[in-house]
Amino acid sequence: MAMVQEATDTDSAGGLSFELNEEQKAIQEAARDFAMGEVDPIVEEIDEAQRFPMEVMKKAGELGFLGIIIPEEYGGAGLGYIEYVAVITELSRVDPSVGISIAAHNSLGTNHIYKFGNEAQRQRWVTPLASGKKIAAWSLTEPGAGSDAAGTRTRADKVDGGWVINGAKTFTTHGSVGDICVVFAVTDPDGPRHHNISAFVVEKGTEGFRSGKKENKLGIRASDTAEVVLENCFVPDENLLGEQGEGFIQALKILDGGRISIAALGLGTAIGAFETARDYSKEREQFGKPIAKFQAIQFALAEMSTRIAAAEILTYAAAEAMDRGRKVSRLAAEAKLYTGEAAVFCAERGVQILGGYGFIKDYRAEKFYRDCKICTIGEGTSEIQRLVIARDVLR
Repeated sequence: MAMVQEATDTDSAGGLSFELNEEQKAIQEAARDFAMGEVDPIVEEIDEAQRFPMEVMKKAGELGFLGIIIPEEYGGAGLGYIEYVAVITELSRVDPSVGISIAAHNSLGTNHIYKFGNEAQRQRWVTPLASGKKIAAWSLTEPGAGSDAAGTRTRADKVDGGWVINGAKTFTTHGSVGDICVVFAVTDPDGPRHHNISAFVVEKGTEGFRSGKKENKLGIRASDTAEVVLENCFVPDENLLGEQGEGFIQALKILDGGRISIAALGLGTAIGAFETARDYSKEREQFGKPIAKFQAIQFALAEMSTRIAAAEILTYAAAEAMDRGRKVSRLAAEAKLYTGEAAVFCAERGVQILGGYGFIKDYRAEKFYRDCKICTIGEGTSEIQRLVIARDVLR
């Protein structure tokens, strides 16, 4: 696996550019072309209508973007996290809604089944997911169990031949459009905390399994987010992923990769916001010259560029560590924390640079401003990332 080689001159985004090998560059360019050709023309329409772009997802599947980190034998592209970060960044640079949808499909639902499923489960579910024939969902969060995921209340009771699940999940990406969902439920109410939750695969169409309320969101509005409801939902024993009682531990491991995904999402969002502001500043004239000539605007762009460069370094460092098989919990948390907050900074500065035009939908500055905030909330808030980092620092 070829890794990051070195840093070179500044790129068009103003951040530090990594020297990728030729294959990685080709994948990055393919993602950029896809984003500009298939996503860019419909960004405003799908955002306004809160429409999940299934046609975009199908085309992404044909290009291998829905199984980037899954081996070819299971229908994936067989690539690593460096390529994965490059793809998610390029997509998010144009539309964070599409970036987060493809990220969640890859790193959460599909990857969980691949990492912890047996061979039969991989053949049955990972193959259609990685090849883009089906869409994955991952249901961990509940109304009363967010940052405290171990506080899950959804129950799975053992019966002959399987389990009966009852409960409700919230904030599930692809909750209403997903075909295959990984669901977490308590299987041993009296068991030790962190070892009493199990993970199950539940397929769309299973009796007692349905989507609930679709959320009306501030940002990433074209990404599907909905409740998932399970009412006397029977799943057979072969739908249990890994060992009984180890679902929470599995989730923590999956979230390490998920945080790299959100770091890439934040990086792309920050770059998109920066480019929108930079390009506008060269065109907008006040007092007889482009506002890019004013030091206040230059300083804002310089600060945005610097934060993007630091975010890029952290994100690719975490990706490289994952590809090398190193422990990444702290580094992934650092990447997500810094990059998510850099995205918020760049998006806010971008709106300010555009002034009144930053507040209206004629320009995408306001969309990046709405979209960026999820980067400090999803897959562990910034506060949770600080806890993860501090615990490792003080260990």
